[in-house]
Amino acid sequence: MFQHISPQQLKEKIDNESITIVDVRDANSYFSGHISNASLLDNKSVADLIANTDHDQPVVVCCYHGNSSQGAAQYLFEQGFKQTFSLDGGFEVWKIAFPDLVESNV
Repeated sequence: MFQHISPQQLKEKIDNESITIVDVRDANSYFSGHISNASLLDNKSVADLIANTDHDQPVVVCCYHGNSSQGAAQYLFEQGFKQTFSLDGGFEVWKIAFPDLVESNV
């Protein structure tokens, strides 16, 4: 089962361990701004993530507000990832809490 993670807990993980962060928002939203070092996860990239990511490493899923990420985190858990998390409040809360840890591709 996936777990919930607060922005503050995610920041601690970023600072202290190796994690994978994926963003399930649409590409335009992702490129406009996302958590630093997060990857866009969509239907085209999910198979690559499953095949090429360490399943023992924590995976944090981010969306807009923390709703869509729950289903994606559960799906990744069912694919064999041992620690999957849904970011509570999503990117909208993250960008307010940690604006210095937001990057864009614009």
